Amino acid sequence: MANVLDLRRRIRSVKNTRQITKAMKMVSAAKLRRAQERAFAARPYARMLASVLDSLVRRVDIYEPETGEDKHPLLAVRPEKHATVVVVTGDKGFAGAFNTNVLKAAHRFLNDRADVELDLEIVGRKGRDILRRSYATASIAEDRELEHGTAPRTRKARIEIVGEHAGMFEHLTFEKAAHLAHTLVERYIAQETDAVYLVFNEFQSVMTQRVVVDRILPIKEVGKQDIASAIEMEQEEREEMAKAARSSGVSLETEDTREADEEASKFGTAQVDYIYEQPPRQLLDGLLPRYVATELYHAMLESVAAEHAARMTAMDSATNNASDMIDAYTLTMNRVRQAAITKEIIEIVSGAAAL
Repeated sequence: MANVLDLRRRIRSVKNTRQITKAMKMVSAAKLRRAQERAFAARPYARMLASVLDSLVRRVDIYEPETGEDKHPLLAVRPEKHATVVVVTGDKGFAGAFNTNVLKAAHRFLNDRADVELDLEIVGRKGRDILRRSYATASIAEDRELEHGTAPRTRKARIEIVGEHAGMFEHLTFEKAAHLAHTLVERYIAQETDAVYLVFNEFQSVMTQRVVVDRILPIKEVGKQDIASAIEMEQEEREEMAKAARSSGVSLETEDTREADEEASKFGTAQVDYIYEQPPRQLLDGLLPRYVATELYHAMLESVAAEHAARMTAMDSATNNASDMIDAYTLTMNRVRQAAITKEIIEIVSGAAAL
């Protein structure tokens, strides 16, 4: 059994750790509030853009009258022989099972598509470090030749990593998401991929989260998600997050955006005939890529909010565990000290009796 001095050192060490975890919890709670505000602020624009695009699709002829094909390649549905999967994880750890759940959903989806060649676009340092161990990286030289049309791409494996985007969440902007979306759109238009899937943690509120696999290309129905699979939070996880949120002063209620959503859904949907100066293809060329970029950006914002919520919960659990360890060590130290005092008293009494 450890002596009193060793136990005091352990208690002091755990107290220092508890101070760190408590500070990290409060920092994550503050960042969560800002991330929630950014995610909620981006929703009206996304819904308004979807409303405008849906109105356009219903009013213009999006099919060629002669061939019956789509007038825009982003609307064309092809058999899936080659697909691209965008995996959105975090750049940092200490977030509980946040990154693990996303990667678990990604691995499950990749294994279910055994007959499809898959390219991985990895967003986040943690996902990059883990997926690098399982899958090969596409040759950069071959990709450059492919871009210039000088040579066909030679695959090393069925699943390859074609892009890594670490550090994107340090200062997330729409331009960064739009750059990645532009790459995905170009690949789809060039028929290098037949579908684009997005694996991320969907955040509605602290109590309402799930890991989803959402197909963003081709665009089948504007303004609605095409969910391939989803993993809901367990009740125990909900309770832990709720407890951590209450202790940090974070609201558990979902922000009421019904009024803003209704206004956004009405934009551009009046029952009148609009006169478009540009041809349908030119309008779709401008709106569809921006719609994809907006969907990708909003998914990243929700992923950031979910990561901060997971880190806040993990640090709250670590702080509580540290407090329990301090109590246990203090109880053990008191027992050891009492035993030492009792032993000394017995020795004194025994010595006095011997005299």
